[in-house]
Amino acid sequence: MQTGVRVQPTLRAFINMSTATNLSSLLKPLQLGPYTTRNRIFMSALTRNRTVPTNVPNELLVEYYRQRARSAGLIVTEGVLVAQQGTEWPHAPGIWSQEQVQGWKKVTDVVHAEVSLLYSDLGDLSEHQAHCPVAGRISHPDAPEQIASGEPVYAPSAIAARGGKFRHIPGKPDTGYVTPTAIDDPKKLIALLKKAAVNAKNAGFRRCRASRSRGFLSSNSNKRTDAYGGSLENRMRFTLEVLKEVIDVWGPERVGIKLNPPGGLNDCDMPLEETVKTYSSLITDIDKLGIGYISLMRYNPMLDPLKTAAVHDVVEMYAHLIKNPKTVFIPNSGFTLEEGAQFVDKNPGSAIFYGIPWIMNPDLAKRVELGKPVAGFDKLDMLGLQGYYPPYPHDEDLMKGENLAKLKEDLKKGYSDYPDAQ
Repeated sequence: MQTGVRVQPTLRAFINMSTATNLSSLLKPLQLGPYTTRNRIFMSALTRNRTVPTNVPNELLVEYYRQRARSAGLIVTEGVLVAQQGTEWPHAPGIWSQEQVQGWKKVTDVVHAEVSLLYSDLGDLSEHQAHCPVAGRISHPDAPEQIASGEPVYAPSAIAARGGKFRHIPGKPDTGYVTPTAIDDPKKLIALLKKAAVNAKNAGFRRCRASRSRGFLSSNSNKRTDAYGGSLENRMRFTLEVLKEVIDVWGPERVGIKLNPPGGLNDCDMPLEETVKTYSSLITDIDKLGIGYISLMRYNPMLDPLKTAAVHDVVEMYAHLIKNPKTVFIPNSGFTLEEGAQFVDKNPGSAIFYGIPWIMNPDLAKRVELGKPVAGFDKLDMLGLQGYYPPYPHDEDLMKGENLAKLKEDLKKGYSDYPDAQ
C-alpha cells in the first residue's frame, strides 16, 4: 500500500470545486467481496435526523437514498439504532423492530434498483460513532427515547464524558453529559448488535458495517477490571467479538468496519503513543478475519472540538497493516476529488469515502463522470444538516396530523431538494 498522499482535510476544500482534473481512476469498477462496484466514489454515513414521527424509516429517507444511489458506487447508511436505549440524536432510524425492518426494506429496494450497494451502519451502545446516533455514555437518561426504553444509559464504565450539550431534553435546555451506568455484562450489548445484523439482512441490505466501539477501546473511558477492560487485549475484546458475531450472520466478505484512530469526539481519546499501539494491534487482528473492507478516518479538526485528538497520519501509520488480499482499504474524511483520484492511482485496489459532498451533490459520481461542476461547501444548507425543526423540546402535537405533514415538507429542505447538475 503506497501512502504518497498526505493532506490536512477540510470541508472548505470543496468550495467552487470543478472536475476539470483527470479523475478517471475514481470511475473504475472495484471488486469488493462478491460484488463489483460501478465506481470508487463511495458515500459515507451521514446522520441527518429525518425519521419522523417515530424511528421507523420513512418516505423522506427513501427519496434521499434513491437520489444518491443513482450514481454512488456504494452507500453506507446513516448510523442505525440497534436498540431504543442509548441514542444521542432525536429522530434517528432504528432496526430493532419488524416495523423498522419493513421501513428499511423500502430503502434497500430503491437503492438496489439503481444498481448501487447499500451497507447498514450498525450502532454502538458503548460510545458514539462518528456518524452513528447510538451513543451510550453520551446519551441522556431524560431523553424521550431513553425514557421509553426503560433502560439506563450504559457505558463500559461509570465515567461521564466531557463537553457536549443536549437541546432536546424536556425542561433541561443545554444540559450536559451525565455519569452513565457501567454495563454489568457487555455480552448483552453484543447480542443486541447481532440481532440488528440479522434484521439488516432481513431488510434487504447487501452488506453490514460493524461498530468500532471506541468506548471499550479507550483506556480513558474503559476502567473495567473484567475480561473487557484493563489490558489492551481485553479492551479490544468487545470490538472483535462484535465483528465475529456480525461475520457469523453475513460472512466476512460482506462485512466492513470504520475506525477513527485520531478521535476527537466524545472524550474517548488517548495519548498518541497509546493510540498508535491500540489501533495497530486492533487493525492487525481485524485483518486476520478477511472482512470486506477496513475504513480509516483521517484527522479532521472539525471533529475535534475539545482539541484532545491524537493527531497523526492514519494512512501512513496503519495502511501497511492491512495485508489480507480479501480486505480492501478505504480511507475517509476530507479528500477532495483530485486527492482521491491521486490516492486511487497509487493504490489501485482502493476507493474513497466521501461524506459532505454527497449532501449538496446528490449526483456526485455522475458529475465526475460527465465533467460537470461539483457544488462546494458554500452551497451547503447548514440549517438543513440536522433538519428544519422548531426549537427543542418538541410539542407532541408537532408529530400529528397537519403539523406532521408540514414538518415533513420542511425536512426536505437541505436534504432531498439539492438539484442535479444541469
